[in-house]
Amino acid sequence: MGEMIDKAKGKAKQIQGDLTGNSARHREGVVDEMKGNLKGAANKIGEAAHKAVDSVKSAVKKI
Repeated sequence: MGEMIDKAKGKAKQIQGDLTGNSARHREGVVDEMKGNLKGAANKIGEAAHKAVDSVKSAVKKI
């Protein structure tokens, strides 16, 4: 869920920076959005790893 918050916060900062002409605020928003994207990717990798472990456990039990 933190990923969605970071993405939304980042978009809001980018819009605020665009509306006020504040390029530093816009860049800060880009960084926040990227942070949210990275959190999302890390979560997906973690889920895939758990599924792989569960598959191996199931296969070992059948042996």
